[in-house]
Amino acid sequence: MRIVVISAPALRKTPPDYVVALAKGMERMGHRVDILDAWTGDGFRLPAYDYIAVAAEAVSFFSGKIPPALASLLAAGSSIGGKKSAAFIKKGGLFSGRALSNLMRIMEKEGMLINWSDMLLNAAHAEELGKRIGA
Repeated sequence: MRIVVISAPALRKTPPDYVVALAKGMERMGHRVDILDAWTGDGFRLPAYDYIAVAAEAVSFFSGKIPPALASLLAAGSSIGGKKSAAFIKKGGLFSGRALSNLMRIMEKEGMLINWSDMLLNAAHAEELGKRIGA
């Protein structure tokens, strides 16, 4: 299965270690995985994937807000309605649950079918979760 992992960290930076570990876990299960940065990527490639996983961080410790670049990226992927997807939030801060809820709301607004959501504790946890995609 072709999977894209969209990395949406709070600040513009290279994909965090938990995103790379999530993709590594998926690859170990035999999937073809690409990482797309929400800050610099374009959503026009999204329809080519079978599965879309989003790994995001809350913008601040006391906020459940998601980086605005993610909503823009998903809106650009015009044919992603009906795609199976997963929503992951990096655990941290007081409002991680609210951040996960906001992430899922952004994804569902674009018509994505979320069949899995979870909080990522660290890179090792992310890799183990990645191994369960498609299981």
